[in-house]
Amino acid sequence: MSDMQPCIPAEIEPGRAVDRSAAIPLPVYLLSAAVFVTTTSEFMVAGIMPSLSAAFDVSVSEVGYLISLFALGMTLGGPLVTALLLYLKVANKLAFLWLLGMFVIGSILTATAPNYAMMALGRIVQGVSSGGCFGIGLTICAGLVRPDLRGRAVSMVLAGLMLAPVVGVPAMALIDQTFGWRASFWSIVVLAGLSTLIVAVGVPASRREEFADLRSSLAALRNGRLWSAYLTSGLIIGATFAAFSYFSAIFTDVVGLRATALPALLAAYGVANVIGNLVVGRFADGHTFPVLVTGLSVVALALVVFALFTTLPAVSIAAFIVVGLFGITMNPAMAARVMRAANPGPMVNAIHSSVITGGLAVGIWLGGLGISAGYGLTAPLWVGFGLALLGLLSLAPARARRID
Repeated sequence: MSDMQPCIPAEIEPGRAVDRSAAIPLPVYLLSAAVFVTTTSEFMVAGIMPSLSAAFDVSVSEVGYLISLFALGMTLGGPLVTALLLYLKVANKLAFLWLLGMFVIGSILTATAPNYAMMALGRIVQGVSSGGCFGIGLTICAGLVRPDLRGRAVSMVLAGLMLAPVVGVPAMALIDQTFGWRASFWSIVVLAGLSTLIVAVGVPASRREEFADLRSSLAALRNGRLWSAYLTSGLIIGATFAAFSYFSAIFTDVVGLRATALPALLAAYGVANVIGNLVVGRFADGHTFPVLVTGLSVVALALVVFALFTTLPAVSIAAFIVVGLFGITMNPAMAARVMRAANPGPMVNAIHSSVITGGLAVGIWLGGLGISAGYGLTAPLWVGFGLALLGLLSLAPARARRID
């Protein structure tokens, strides 16, 4: 307990008191709307690849790099821009608004991009600002509720992340098919502008920021249990995305499903994400460690079943949905654990976001490496299983289990 620092919420302006009852206050849901917009923007490229490939005369793989550039901006740029705002001692809400403004600028660059290079630049700007928004947004969320409700509140914020692939990405693809790819990117500009407005009006401002200090934020990173929590988070996301990223090829080429069945399967997976996120959010605060152990164990088992019974469509589909229920949906428990290991300041949360994004990239890379090495399309499933086992091992040391 000696390396645990007390978490003192920021003092709220007179007249802007926050309800710290058992109910989740409205501003938390407004933060979720902003997360929905940024996450939709991150993955919308996957739904409009043919249009972008034709517009910029580049290959589909080069269009795929636009997702990677966004993720790279989040991973590397998010913590750097957060550190700059802390150094300048910008209040959390104002910093969040500045970053949303930066995201709007990046979105305008993508919507008006005359060539691939400008589109790539816009995606990097979007990623950097999105990474900063995630970290500071979770810090604001932590200050809006009681400490014992943070996991549940985080699940509400992350509901925006879960809904983006289910609602946002298909909507952007539909807009592209109806009005063209630029209309899709302009839709993000409009939504980002609206998010900025509702956060400016609906989220209470702080008069005194306990977390907006670079030195104390960096000091909070000198915490072994915090990095243990980071490691588990990265392995959870890596295990999940090692399998998910290759699901279309696995289901069509190995399981034997028709390509026309994939949208419905993806929608079912997305619904499982939303349900799992809300359920985990209910238990993340009071049962953080059991949730992580149970979730990782179920994911590991589901991936083994998936890999061993890929010739049985019903079993494969069931295993895939189970991964959707227990994989990325552990985010609230992951965040609750991090917020107990250290003050939930912007830098702590920004680094967590970077670790999660890095885990995603490593999981995808290892899955592809297994396929390239000649182990077949089931290799990503076994890679995911291995990462899930490593995640369970990361929870084994007594020090890692000390979350209270």
